[in-house]
Amino acid sequence: MSSAAQSTEKSVARFRTRLFTAMMVTVAALTAFGYYLAQRKVTADAERNLQQNFQTELASLHRIEALRHAALTDRCSVLAANPRIHASIEDDAIDLLYPSAKDELRDLMEGEEPPREQAAQWLHANFYRFLDNKGAIIRPSNSSDVGDLDDKAEAQLALRKLPDTQQIGYIRVGGGAIDEVIAVPLLSTGTGEVISALVIGFKPLEIENRQTGMRSGIWTNGRLYLPSLPASAQESLNDKVVAAVANSDIDEDNFRVDVDGAPHLLFYKRLNPGSLFPPAYEICVYPMAASMAQLHRLRWEIGGAGALLLFAGFIASHLAAVRLSVPVKKLALDSEENREKRERAEAALASTAEELERSARYSADASHQLKSPVTVFRVGLEALLGREDFKPEVYEELSALLHQTHRLTNVIEDLLLLSRMDAGHLEIASAPVNLSQLVDEWLDDLGALPESPDVKIEKEFPDGLLVAGERRYTSLIVQNLLENARKYNRYGGRIRVAARANTNDIVLIIGNNGRTIPPNENIFERFHHSSTPSAVSGHGIGLNLARELARLHGGDLRLVRSENDWTEFEVRFPAANGVNPTT
Repeated sequence: MSSAAQSTEKSVARFRTRLFTAMMVTVAALTAFGYYLAQRKVTADAERNLQQNFQTELASLHRIEALRHAALTDRCSVLAANPRIHASIEDDAIDLLYPSAKDELRDLMEGEEPPREQAAQWLHANFYRFLDNKGAIIRPSNSSDVGDLDDKAEAQLALRKLPDTQQIGYIRVGGGAIDEVIAVPLLSTGTGEVISALVIGFKPLEIENRQTGMRSGIWTNGRLYLPSLPASAQESLNDKVVAAVANSDIDEDNFRVDVDGAPHLLFYKRLNPGSLFPPAYEICVYPMAASMAQLHRLRWEIGGAGALLLFAGFIASHLAAVRLSVPVKKLALDSEENREKRERAEAALASTAEELERSARYSADASHQLKSPVTVFRVGLEALLGREDFKPEVYEELSALLHQTHRLTNVIEDLLLLSRMDAGHLEIASAPVNLSQLVDEWLDDLGALPESPDVKIEKEFPDGLLVAGERRYTSLIVQNLLENARKYNRYGGRIRVAARANTNDIVLIIGNNGRTIPPNENIFERFHHSSTPSAVSGHGIGLNLARELARLHGGDLRLVRSENDWTEFEVRFPAANGVNPTT
């Protein structure tokens, strides 16, 4: 095997290896990304389910509490309307207050705590106290009748002022337990003002869910009450709850914690927003062992699927790399076989480049630098067309090339004209130009242009329209617009040319059938090419050149509309009325 063939084999092998590596990296990256997304989704679903369970349980608890509060409000309204209690409060007969309320509140204090499902219908209180008009505790003479409280617990019932509405709070009682307290304002029957308040203490309702293992408690006054947890776990959770509440402005949130070494999700929610009592929060902890176990199983399942995907990707990447390297190998072999031809072509190209460089170096005019090589090429093609020893298809190809040289010459002239305008070197020798005659001349020549479709031409403009400008540049504007109307027309379509004279300008309108222009397409951009497929192509500077020339004349060119198989352009020229003849 020759050294060239060996080099080709090595190049193809390197290409195959790189392609295989790129495909494997892509498959591995997609697998890892899918694994990451799946893990995130499982974790998010678990937290969302726990959040929904928490909200459901908490909503049930709040419904029961709302019923209990409503029933208590009704009882307090009846109590406030009692003449003896009302008289005791308004007449400041404190010694008669608690004896008068004893009979009214006897059913609240007697009996045992009702089951949770009956807590709203069957009220049972642990204690009650009255507040004076300053919010201080009115101490009973016999606390056994109204529920025993130590001094420290009783002091927590005092408020800085009497409440206008029902208030909810939580206080610590004996043994470290928590009682829920409800303060209901008592109104004067005469003035309607708040004259006292009744504070009643209940055992707080708790959330229980044995299926999920959720445990709940209450945090208030910097301490957590969650009796189902060991004291050490409560202390650890209390520090985390304090940090979360102190660093957050929201009333509810959740975060992960460890309870006895096991992962849990902790939720907290404010129970008494806007209350005169200290803030209290419902605290719920969910064990995440089941969710973590499910997540672990899903990770193994997803990992297994990823391994299978990687193995399948390995096989597919190998087969694809081998298959795709076949045309590359063939191309490399063909390239090696044609190397000598390519070298000769490169030598000829280098010689041509040197000739062009010498021509540019010794040329003083920039236009000659661009036109000379094209002229040489065109003359060579014309000389070849003059020979008689070629096959017919060669003459066709030479004729096509010659036509392209004419197009290239026009493009070069347009570019040179644009460069002169960009540099500010183009000046308009303004004189009256007969626009009507100019349009007629180009319409007569329109049918003689190559590849001219069968179109119908409609004219609607008066004779003798005179514009101020330079004839060859005005003619170039009209030429570009009419050639575009012909080039992009459909078979059997029509071209409509109309003009009108205003006070200071002449408006020329040229419309044609054919494909429409998208509304967001900047067709006046230099070297613009359409974003929609079309059988007709151009060099992308005609409309830009026409608009720049129109503006240089003191007018403008714009697209009026393009819809429903019809496109219409409008060009404005200054009228020749005020043009002074050249002296």
